[in-house]
Amino acid sequence: MAPRWSRHHLRLHRWLLQRPALLPDGASLLIAVSGGQDSMTLVGLLQDLQRLHHWRLQLWHGNHRLRANAGEQAGELANWAAQEGLPVQIEVWQEPEPAEAAARAWRYTALAAAANRCGASHVVTGHTASDRAETLLLQLARGSHRRGLASLRPQRPLTAELTLVRPLLLFTRAETCQIHRQLGLPLWLDASNDDPRYSRNRLRQEVLPVLEQLHPGASRRISGVAERLAQEQDSQQELVELAMKGLLASPPAPHLTLQRRALMALQPANQRHLLQHWLKRQGVSSLPAPQLELLLARLAHGRGPGSTDLRAGVRLQWDRQHLWLQQASAGSPQKAEPTESP
Repeated sequence: MAPRWSRHHLRLHRWLLQRPALLPDGASLLIAVSGGQDSMTLVGLLQDLQRLHHWRLQLWHGNHRLRANAGEQAGELANWAAQEGLPVQIEVWQEPEPAEAAARAWRYTALAAAANRCGASHVVTGHTASDRAETLLLQLARGSHRRGLASLRPQRPLTAELTLVRPLLLFTRAETCQIHRQLGLPLWLDASNDDPRYSRNRLRQEVLPVLEQLHPGASRRISGVAERLAQEQDSQQELVELAMKGLLASPPAPHLTLQRRALMALQPANQRHLLQHWLKRQGVSSLPAPQLELLLARLAHGRGPGSTDLRAGVRLQWDRQHLWLQQASAGSPQKAEPTESP
């Protein structure tokens, strides 16, 4: 049988060639497969491109046990994978919870463990441009920072050894529907995708269709905004590292001590960004906006020395010249090496 090929195959093939680190030639890939339209399209496209990129493909399916026919569908999916010559791992969530966040956390934890078992270097999911548009709109409604608006990147670290990749961000859900039909792939529907109790489902069913009617192609353009925000965030990160070098106090000041006056001479937005970055380098999670604003008010010009507990065991201390972290019980500056920002 002649290899399947279409403009969609060509588009994905070229995109991967332009980004060789995304799914490297010969890599071992573990594909997360729900059995729905997007994940089955992902399997079909990667199967067809395998001869050009020499990947080793394996599948993983998570049975969330949140619907009556979940076990039956998992068995049918396993049979199909066997017919295709694709190794598959079926995993059952032993303590299911209906919350979206809990299910997502279980999936990624289970995927990381499964990838380690089978020697995969990359975990691949079927998120599309439509998913990224939905995520941006949800984060926008929650008042998220720009970092949240830039979610669902083409790749991110899953663990220290594993990379999570989303190659279908190139396509909208309407396009994966078309590809799915063209490839003649099976489909296992998840009734929970229509459940209005889930915020993403309501956005998908009630909000995006209106936006598409008003401005056809809205999903793709909104996804493009998320991509540009991610690129801007990466470029800004380089500038932040350069600025941070100018704010760190020189020896004999304690390790990673920050110059207070230099920090407070900057614009408020830069103060917030650089202070958060400095804390993160030392393993302190981002401060909530109200706490950060209160802290910067206490550091303002003319205010004296002080301190505040950031989390259990870690205190931020400052005099008129410097800021530094110290163990709350030790009374001496923290000596931890800086960690890489996510």
